[in-house]
Amino acid sequence: MMNDIAKLILRLTLGLMILFHGFEKIINGIKGVKQLVVNAGLPEFFAYGVYIGELALPILIIMGFYSRVASVLLAFNMIMAIFLAYYNSIFELGKHGAPVIELPFLYFIISVVVFLLGSGKYAVNSK
Repeated sequence: MMNDIAKLILRLTLGLMILFHGFEKIINGIKGVKQLVVNAGLPEFFAYGVYIGELALPILIIMGFYSRVASVLLAFNMIMAIFLAYYNSIFELGKHGAPVIELPFLYFIISVVVFLLGSGKYAVNSK
């Protein structure tokens, strides 16, 4: 039971934190993401994938509905975020001494952990 509660807490934390980033994109748009995508030499329409990564996937993870698939896709999304936003500064430290990629890297690791552990008992499609 405690393992299932821990999985639920992990899913809720990851999903809710990413969802806030998605809400920010709805409110302020994705102009900055489009610029990052174009600067990387990718088609501009790839930027719209941020809505999947920061809105749809977190909702699936929160609900525990195909959360393993959603977490793998979210991990890929975080790799893309690191590549697009931090490719020139991946190994740099921020003003507080932590790596500048700290937050997307943590989201990546938590996504991998959700994939490895699964949704647990408290999920829409639990077994």
